[in-house]
Amino acid sequence: MTPAHSDFSTLTPPKFELISHHLCPYVQRSVIVLSEKNIKHKRTYIDLNNKPQWFTKISATGKVPLLKIDKDHILFESMVICEYLDEITMGSLHPKETLKKAHHRSWNEFASQILNNISQLYNTKNSLDFEQQLSEISKKFLRIEEHIILPYFSGDQFSMTDAAFGPVFRYFDVLDKYTNTDIFFGLEKSKQWRKTLSQRKSIQEAVTKEYPELLTNFLSYRGSYISSLIEQHSTNKGKKQ
Repeated sequence: MTPAHSDFSTLTPPKFELISHHLCPYVQRSVIVLSEKNIKHKRTYIDLNNKPQWFTKISATGKVPLLKIDKDHILFESMVICEYLDEITMGSLHPKETLKKAHHRSWNEFASQILNNISQLYNTKNSLDFEQQLSEISKKFLRIEEHIILPYFSGDQFSMTDAAFGPVFRYFDVLDKYTNTDIFFGLEKSKQWRKTLSQRKSIQEAVTKEYPELLTNFLSYRGSYISSLIEQHSTNKGKKQ
């Protein structure tokens, strides 16, 4: 799919570079949309604990993703980037009807709230707070469960909301190994939606093959409750070998 260049004065296709981090779920959103829209781009990964000087100069927030367009234009905030990419290409990842589109955008923001819960989850220091955060996440999926149509969020068409939730579900591919709580218990639509998204090429390729190992290592060094669960799992696995 070729970008429509209505906001560029040249007929030469713009060059896109996505400034990224290997674990950032918000970067994944942008990558998914770039893939769904078949937009050629360069992906540059940085270490957020040791940010390059060139990055701090161009980043208004100090966060990723950033989208560089022809070196002269910088966009930040994942949904802003996703909306821009959607608008400059043919077709749309949003419903056509205005109210339904707003409805989808509301759930996109809801996905960000769940990501905040996940961040709190892997930073909690004790089992009580950990289980409470798992419960909060489960309650949020209970809230969205009745709005899922399947096989994707709103039926047969992959949407921006699917792009927003793909990175959310991906966390549990790792977290499920270390917890005894099934936050999707009884949420059959959420389970099926998660499975469908996991099989989507754009979502699979939004991260590198090293993602599970990188995330596990990141979590193991948090000094949090999940870190202790990972250590315990590793110890038990070593004893069985």
